Amino acid sequence: MVTDNEGVRLQKVLAEAGIGSRRHCEELIGEGRVTVDGKRVFRFGERVDPQRAVIHVDGKRVETRAEMRYYMINKPRGVVSTMSDERGRKSLEDYVDVPERLFHVGRLDTDTEGLILLTNDGELAHRLTHPSYGVFKTYLAEIHGPIPRDLGKRLRAGVTLEDGPAKADRFRVFDQIGKRVLVEITLHEGRKHIVRRLLKEVGFPVQQLARIEFGPIKLGQLKPGTMRALTVQEVGELYQAVGL
Repeated sequence: MVTDNEGVRLQKVLAEAGIGSRRHCEELIGEGRVTVDGKRVFRFGERVDPQRAVIHVDGKRVETRAEMRYYMINKPRGVVSTMSDERGRKSLEDYVDVPERLFHVGRLDTDTEGLILLTNDGELAHRLTHPSYGVFKTYLAEIHGPIPRDLGKRLRAGVTLEDGPAKADRFRVFDQIGKRVLVEITLHEGRKHIVRRLLKEVGFPVQQLARIEFGPIKLGQLKPGTMRALTVQEVGELYQAVGL
């Protein structure tokens, strides 16, 4: 927090960050639901520096730095998950139409489609991809059945790959039509081709693969090749997932 002659009123900062009207933000402050740099604030006239202050509402961080950007994109199959490609292949750059320079948070292999996060928030991007934070990613994989009833148990117990043990955190059969089986698999690690290698090791090579969740963010109905900005709520949930 800063002196009364500096900074911006807290309720204005919250309103401009998308939390709600100034009146609603004043109510949040009055109810003790807002903290600034770890201290609970009750005074409406409190002033803060939006570029430096760490503000939480109901325990979730609110991003107040005006230059920060957060997006999600549904990467189509056949597109490399980098912002450019020296070999001239289609990349995320072909689908991203914003002026800011963005980082892609993690990667998907070229034959895998689905959710990729994009941001210019380097600290958040680092934490989301670092193994120590254990952020879950969920995939929808098509395999050919029939599959044994104990497949989920085997995957959760883990198998040994050439670069060490691997296991699923969650597994369920999503849909089945004849021999075509869609399974949902969740892991908290991000080794290269880990889902494909894990399912192949237990005898079920992946036919098609899509990431549908990254931590608290869900792909939903976003069409391949399109992107959208994350909501204030979604950004707060990402920060919460990595302890920011």
